[in-house]
Amino acid sequence: MSRKVVRSSKFRHVFGQALKADQCYDDIRISQMTWDSNFCSVNPKFVAMIVDASGGGAFIVLPLSKTGRIDMSLPTVCGHTGPVLDIEFCPHNDNIIASGSEDCSVMIWEIPDGGLISPLKDPAVKLDGHSKRVGILSWHPTAHNVLMSAGCDNVVILWNVVHGEAVVRIDSVHTDLIYSACWNRNGSQILTSCKDKKLRVLDPRKGSVICEKDKPHEGSRPVRAVFVSDGKILTTGFSRMSERQVALWDPKNFGEPLTLQELDTSSGVLLPFFDPDTGIVYLCGKGDSSIRYFEVTDEAPYVHYLSMYSSKESQKGMGYMPKRGLEVNKCEIARFYKLHERKCEPIVMTVPRKSDLFQEDLYPDTIGPEPSVEADDWFSGKNGEPILISLKDGFVATTKNKEFKVIKSLMATTSSSLSNRQSDSAVREHRNPLCVMQGLIHLKTMYKRLDKIDSEKIY
Repeated sequence: MSRKVVRSSKFRHVFGQALKADQCYDDIRISQMTWDSNFCSVNPKFVAMIVDASGGGAFIVLPLSKTGRIDMSLPTVCGHTGPVLDIEFCPHNDNIIASGSEDCSVMIWEIPDGGLISPLKDPAVKLDGHSKRVGILSWHPTAHNVLMSAGCDNVVILWNVVHGEAVVRIDSVHTDLIYSACWNRNGSQILTSCKDKKLRVLDPRKGSVICEKDKPHEGSRPVRAVFVSDGKILTTGFSRMSERQVALWDPKNFGEPLTLQELDTSSGVLLPFFDPDTGIVYLCGKGDSSIRYFEVTDEAPYVHYLSMYSSKESQKGMGYMPKRGLEVNKCEIARFYKLHERKCEPIVMTVPRKSDLFQEDLYPDTIGPEPSVEADDWFSGKNGEPILISLKDGFVATTKNKEFKVIKSLMATTSSSLSNRQSDSAVREHRNPLCVMQGLIHLKTMYKRLDKIDSEKIY
């Protein structure tokens, strides 16, 4: 009699739990656009969500602590003239967020600490280069101020945000609509999936194709792809019978998938989120009410099903918190921000452990906010590995956020804000007690000299 052996894994009992109602963000009019993006971006300071707006496009940015019912008169970021399709926070500065819109532009915004107190209409930088709507944005994981955008004009552009210029324009590779685009761990390669049923690995600086796979999934519906451990590629797509599938590929041998699994017959596109620290990939379907999660390992069948979080309401979008924003003392390994019709609900993924001590096996050193290379150096050919940080005592910013500076001569839109900032610093300098004391001493000596001159004139 054969006994079925259960594969041992410390993540086998991971469970998802929605936070209580008072820790959600209520009464938010989430965008009704049918675009297949996350509609939400989150970091340890803020959560941003694309909302319905009349006469243009807008999104709101809330401090994480501002839970409960959100006032309808809350200020928004509303500089786009068309609906916003994608937003993403910069990984190296929690106050910087990028947005792409139907108005064919990409805008970079600087959010003040504490959130907005008035509507934000003027971006720090406006990037014009696409001829059709911009639906995909992705910041470089290790290079400072490098942003990738992909539009419905089948073009991928790499921007040097500081100079506000398009440095690399990949316009001759994709023959149809780009479904997804992402970086590998150190940003030396780009992975794209396209409506022409091809999966491509690109050299970002040359704009050339390193390798490609034709028809990773037989179906005609959108394919999503992400890099996972050891340079492998995980894709989600549809079979010819419209069954949803997940597959793992080795780019060195693109002939056959390492594994191909069928999931269900739902029609929503599966958005994959990969955690390199734990090797877990989370699949969140647009319009689904569940989150599936799998562990990616080196053992066949390579992608092992762990469990599924289910709820009653379907999701319109999903935000994924970076590892440094989690509560390590509660064994939290992932946190999602699920968008409903009228609210945003945080969902926490936890590994059940009895001990309150730091669990080193759950939290290896993870990617920190410090970039390892500057934009100019990266574009000239230098790669940088991610700078890792320990989460043993929770994430504490030991260095200030990488300052966001724009070249004034190229960015007329930022000149006024920069001059205001300089005048503010000058006022602060005059208010410094030491500066005031030195000024008084200086005045005193001047009066003495004047008195001496006057007395000499009289006598």
